[in-house]
Amino acid sequence: MKIDSIKNGIVIDHIKAGEGMKIYNFLNLDKQDCTVALIKNATSKQMERKDIIKVDCFIDLTALGYIDPNITINVIRDGELVEKYHPELPEKIVNVVRCKNPRCITTTEQELPHVFKLTDAGRQVYRCIYCETKAER
Repeated sequence: MKIDSIKNGIVIDHIKAGEGMKIYNFLNLDKQDCTVALIKNATSKQMERKDIIKVDCFIDLTALGYIDPNITINVIRDGELVEKYHPELPEKIVNVVRCKNPRCITTTEQELPHVFKLTDAGRQVYRCIYCETKAER
């Protein structure tokens, strides 16, 4: 199998095997007007199997730390690796998860965004800013 190298974009590496499609959908990569490659169940030295996503453009990755802070993001410019990092837990996530509390204002006020703030970084706990309900992963 041959997948072309990226000129300017990102490679999301070390995704848990089988989780690549979840990230693909979350990032709305089907709506991007650039080349996207999703590699599933690739062999890995660090993990037995992993998924990889290659995107030949730049997109917003701020919420990836919530989804999986163990993934690796490689930034490619002019065909060269210029940065490699693990995403940090974002302080706030908007419309990534929905509040499950039936009494939360987001249940009756449908146009309100579902906003969760990081309340315990060690345990990766996020709580609704309106009702303090813990986000479910």
